[in-house]
Amino acid sequence: MAVQAGVHEKGTFSFLDMLRTVRSKPNFQKAGAITLFTGVVREETKKDGKVRRLKLEAHEEEANRVLRRICSDLKKREGIVDVQIHPMLGEFNVGEDLVYVLVAGSHRKNLFPVLEEALERYERDTPILKKEYVMTKEMK
Repeated sequence: MAVQAGVHEKGTFSFLDMLRTVRSKPNFQKAGAITLFTGVVREETKKDGKVRRLKLEAHEEEANRVLRRICSDLKKREGIVDVQIHPMLGEFNVGEDLVYVLVAGSHRKNLFPVLEEALERYERDTPILKKEYVMTKEMK
């Protein structure tokens, strides 16, 4: 069974792995809804230029500790059955999946605020290094 939260090397974990994990939980019968988020590499940058590729690295032990803490905190919210955050590590091209986030709960109204907080905390707190390889207008 897949881990509840943690970093994965690109190609070793899938969206379906995450769904299988939540559906295999003993308390899944309490869920009435699942919301899923997939973050992908976008071509546009905040500055002038286009992303050619992206590289993500992490101190895996520390990143996994932070991700488990975020998920554990959010699972305590009313109506929440499960929270999972699964970032990928490696080199990525535009359009490839970078992170999967899942929130399962008793009612849909409980899910979206938790999903948003999970994403914000993942971005802010998880020690993942992101390097963009950018093509500027001068390079064209």
